Amino acid sequence: MRKEGAISASIDVTVAFHDIDIIGVMWHGHYLKYLETARWALMDQLDFGYDTMAASGYAWPIVEMHVKYLHAARMGDRLNVRASLVEWENRITMNYLVTRADDQERVARGKSVQVAVDAKTHALQFETPEPLLARVRQALMRNEIGT
Repeated sequence: MRKEGAISASIDVTVAFHDIDIIGVMWHGHYLKYLETARWALMDQLDFGYDTMAASGYAWPIVEMHVKYLHAARMGDRLNVRASLVEWENRITMNYLVTRADDQERVARGKSVQVAVDAKTHALQFETPEPLLARVRQALMRNEIGT
């Protein structure tokens, strides 16, 4: 991960048979599935999961996604996937790090960017709407209290 944010969430996954390709390594597209699962874990940690997001009146499409593949993951590998919120004021930017649990080897890293749009008009929002900002502020305060 290039930059660790103030708020992070991790998931653990095991590479399954249905995620590998013909040469026995995890197919590149399945990394996105794991990154997405970690992203939702972080959003749930913010108490801004899918239902809350939908009720906020805004949608948050992903407009940019980058993945750098560093080492192959193979069937049976246990992976830790960490999502970290690094930007939230004008858009949501998350960095990701995928490591092999056994030896902490970096398998992949990534980045996603989301923007807010009004759910009814589809108008792009140039500032992050208050419903998400309030959740981020609450999480930051919990992190300060917890340290």
